Amino acid sequence: MNHAQIWRAIDALAARKGMTASGLARAAGLDPTTFNKSKRQAPDGKPRWPSTESVSRALAAAETNWEDFAALLVGRSGGAGRAIPIVGMARAGADGFFDENGFPVGADETVRFPDLGEDRVYALEIAGDSMEPMYRAGDVVIVQPGAAVRRGDRVIVRTSGGEVMAKLLGRKNDQMVELLSLNPAHKPRELATTEIEWIARILWASQ
Repeated sequence: MNHAQIWRAIDALAARKGMTASGLARAAGLDPTTFNKSKRQAPDGKPRWPSTESVSRALAAAETNWEDFAALLVGRSGGAGRAIPIVGMARAGADGFFDENGFPVGADETVRFPDLGEDRVYALEIAGDSMEPMYRAGDVVIVQPGAAVRRGDRVIVRTSGGEVMAKLLGRKNDQMVELLSLNPAHKPRELATTEIEWIARILWASQ
């Protein structure tokens, strides 16, 4: 999915509901200029991307699901994208459910999402409240195993003990990894690298 595709899909979403991009933003409870063409590039010419929250709110305002949005991303009005596995966190903790790279091998349910080429992605249903208000229980995030991660990224982590959690990546070195929560009720955690089976980057979220 590239910069032009995502903005084209937002324009198509608005048009399908008989609205302008500004009207869609207002219906989503956003600043009316959020989706304006002038906001799609920075003054230095670099592309600006809409935030996950703004797109999620636009989808809700337009009463559109991910399958339909996937179709808009690739310029079609019917079902589009491809079926990717979707799993819940409880099942994700089961032994043997993931391969060595953190991709589910035992999922029998799927959800449609825009085709991302050769990238291996899957959907994970959030459980718990450690990442509120960004992610709440029941939200679905799109996860990319094997992608490079850096401090500040939103990630899914599986420990060698089978615990699976959504966190913000803090400090990371050869000996330890710091995992941060957005909910202040949950304290930061430091795990030895030997305790971590894999870390996968969160690409997208659908609230």
